[in-house]
Amino acid sequence: MSTVTVLVALVVALAVVAAVVGTVLVLVLRERSRSTVLEGETAAAHERRVAQFDERESRVEERRRALDELAARLHAAEARLTAGESALAAATAELARERERQQAALETARDRHEADLAQARAQHEADLAGARAEHDAELAQARTQLTTELAEARARHTTELAELTPEQARAAVLADAEAQTRSEVARRSREIEREAAEQVEWRARRMLTTVVQRMAASVTADAVTTTVTLASDDVKGRIIGREGRNIRSFEQVTGVSLVIDDTPSTVVLSCFDPIRREVARRTLDELVADGRIHPTRIEEVHARAESEVEAHCRAAATDACLDVGIDGLHPDLQETLGRLAFRTSYGQNVLHHLVESAHAARLLAGELGVDPAIATRAAFLHDIGKALTHDSAHDPSHDVQGGHALVGADLARRCGEHADVVHAIEAHHNEVEPQTLEAFIVQAADAISGGRPGARRESTEDFQQRLRRLEALALSHDGVERAYAVSAGRDLRVLVLPDRVDDLGAAELARTLAKQIEAELSYPGQVAVTVIRESRTTEIAR
Repeated sequence: MSTVTVLVALVVALAVVAAVVGTVLVLVLRERSRSTVLEGETAAAHERRVAQFDERESRVEERRRALDELAARLHAAEARLTAGESALAAATAELARERERQQAALETARDRHEADLAQARAQHEADLAGARAEHDAELAQARTQLTTELAEARARHTTELAELTPEQARAAVLADAEAQTRSEVARRSREIEREAAEQVEWRARRMLTTVVQRMAASVTADAVTTTVTLASDDVKGRIIGREGRNIRSFEQVTGVSLVIDDTPSTVVLSCFDPIRREVARRTLDELVADGRIHPTRIEEVHARAESEVEAHCRAAATDACLDVGIDGLHPDLQETLGRLAFRTSYGQNVLHHLVESAHAARLLAGELGVDPAIATRAAFLHDIGKALTHDSAHDPSHDVQGGHALVGADLARRCGEHADVVHAIEAHHNEVEPQTLEAFIVQAADAISGGRPGARRESTEDFQQRLRRLEALALSHDGVERAYAVSAGRDLRVLVLPDRVDDLGAAELARTLAKQIEAELSYPGQVAVTVIRESRTTEIAR
């Protein structure tokens, strides 16, 4: 029993040992397999990490190369900037030296001019003193001779008086005294007149020199073109439009030539009429800024631009009145003045010319001791008739006869201006004989403003006059609605009313205008006459 028990216990112990050994073997085998798997996974992860590291290293290398290239470009840009700054500094220094040279030349010329003037004045005074001495000597000799002759005549006369009655003697003595007095008065009158003429000439020169020196006025001359800057060259295509319809519509509506060439981001507006050119510039600026460019939009923006220019003219007239200190102008006069804000005469802006003339007239009146109010007002209004004569040259409905002086005087008279102001306006070009001191002051002020070097350009005025005559010639025909001289006068475009001129009439009008231009005008090259007849029908869908 005990042996069996021992055996059973032994068997049980062996079974337990075997189970433990089996469990241990299983755990060892599982751990080994797990280690193998982990080693495989670790190797794969290591390879992936190595690949990722290589990829990151390549990216870092690429970024390093990019940074090197960027640093090289930055260095080159810094070098160019340094070179530009050096060039700018050199140009600035050269400009400063040139300004110093010009200032020195101007001071030298001024000193030379003052020295020449002083020398001329001294020479003139010396010549005058010499002439006066010679004249005094001749006068003394003549007086001595006259005294001798008078003494002899008196002796003869005394002899004759001895035979006269007292009444006859008294009459003879009075006649002799009257003759001597008349001779002395005539001599003194001639001396006073000569001295007065010398003093008047010297005072006039000094007065004009003082006025010109005290009147600071800019020297400007208006051109016949306006440059408009665009954001990019792509806008030029939209301005031209499909098959050129936009640019044709723009030129037809505004009456201004639109020049589009190879100049980067720039177009040019060409027209001799400055108001029409300004309206076209504002129209084009708004169209480009808005981006919508088509014929209907062009007409809308053009109408709005015309209103803006009219408002600008009114503001310019108000500013000019404030500048010269004139108030109480009739509304018609102020409106007419506003039209001169864009008018030019021989390249000089007419409104600026009126302001300069008013300042010069005020200074002249102060030098002469005259009330400056009438002279200043007359000088400020003396060229107002140019607005009316210019309009009549382009619009037959403005039927104005006579020169701008007479036309302006008539307008001032109708608006209730003082009679002296009206007379000074109509007499400033001697179409009416000047009768007042204010009229002469206005003539002098007009000459001072227009005679400054660079103030006027006669060639520009001749060119504009030729273009005005082209348009006026076309507008004189029946059925013509508008006429524009474009391309520097080489192209005359005439818009006719379709209900009054048919196709055959348009062709006949073109031939007639070409013959009239050949017969009546003088011009370089040739002029193309284009008659445009356009019919429009509009219906509203509701």
